[in-house]
Amino acid sequence: MNYADRAFIFDMDGTLVDNMRFHTEAWRTLIEENGYEFNERKFLVETAGQTNREIIPSVFGAVSNERLSELALRKEELYREVYIHHRKPVEGLVDFLETSHGLGIKLAVSTAASPPNMAFILDGLDLRKYFGAITTAADVKRGKPDPEIFLLSAKHVGVEPKKSIVFEDAFFGFEAAKRAGMKAIGITTVNSYDEIMQADGVVEAHANFQGLDPDRIVREYTA
Repeated sequence: MNYADRAFIFDMDGTLVDNMRFHTEAWRTLIEENGYEFNERKFLVETAGQTNREIIPSVFGAVSNERLSELALRKEELYREVYIHHRKPVEGLVDFLETSHGLGIKLAVSTAASPPNMAFILDGLDLRKYFGAITTAADVKRGKPDPEIFLLSAKHVGVEPKKSIVFEDAFFGFEAAKRAGMKAIGITTVNSYDEIMQADGVVEAHANFQGLDPDRIVREYTA
């Protein structure tokens, strides 16, 4: 069976890699070293899936473009410094990608990460070779929950939205998938199974990719 007209679209942070706690610690350091208080749960709920250019003004208020760039660069340096020693794919991911690729399923990444952070993960873990399209924060005007990033990935791989399935960890990502007309499968690196399954458009949730069957997923969830 060849599924060249179907696509799997993956969020990156928290989905391909279990790294959100390292992003959180980098934000904590950045925010506190600039004299602000950091509320972890509130921050995660309100910013997951958003780009730096959306997050920074919500924390620091109106800042110049130069200051925004300075803060964003500092945050990403902090993140890469701490995460490089822990960098690895979510369990079962590589086998899942290999099997999906063998079935002809188009694979894409839709991430709110900056291009350097995307390369840090996809090249650092030799994952780029699996993906026919990679869309980052630099390619879109609006971050999740806007559906733009998922729709752009589907367009790049030439697959209809209704024949695309999103793999995500964050609620803004689930909302973006629903708004794009795509079903979503949750990865429970940040949020619990029960929380994720309450999100509209989510059809399954798993701790990782181990044991997931791409053929079953395509047959079950794409028309």
